[in-house]
Amino acid sequence: MPVRRFLPHLLLALGLGACATVPRVHVDQDPTADFARYRTFGWASPLGTDSFGYTSLTTERFKAAVEREMTARGYVMAPNPDLLVNFSGRLRERTRVETMPAPPIGYYGYRFYGAWPAYAFGATTYVDQYTEGTLNVDLVDRARNALVWEGVAVGRVTQADREHAAERIAAAVAAVFARFPYRAPAAPQR
Repeated sequence: MPVRRFLPHLLLALGLGACATVPRVHVDQDPTADFARYRTFGWASPLGTDSFGYTSLTTERFKAAVEREMTARGYVMAPNPDLLVNFSGRLRERTRVETMPAPPIGYYGYRFYGAWPAYAFGATTYVDQYTEGTLNVDLVDRARNALVWEGVAVGRVTQADREHAAERIAAAVAAVFARFPYRAPAAPQR
């Protein structure tokens, strides 16, 4: 089954809503990019979330959230934009296994001679199975056809995330854009 069918759950996992796990966000950028010259944005084609020949509900929610974040920073949607925006994601089933020594409960023997710590006789193993989602937001300089900024969020998918898709998608996109330090420059006066 294609990974993209699971994309709605991926995006849900990355939300910041009540009781949701806060995603880890990482960013990278082209150090030679001149962000002072970018004023407009538009969508890359095809978008990373649309692989079946139609626009999904997840894509529409994602586009609305990205548009909200970009316009809040002064960028304007345009047919021939300075920046192209793309987004993609994936889900992975993860298992984390952690073995810890049993907590010490004292020593055998009187006055500690000949004594062995009690934890030497056992350990506890914890197994955590969960779904991890990774969300990428790319900003591409359209004129150079080069990636200039990338935000990546990684988090757990929970049942609450699945039940509140729109809110979680908006929160995940906001978390990524919280690490975007730029604002569009003011339009030149005519």
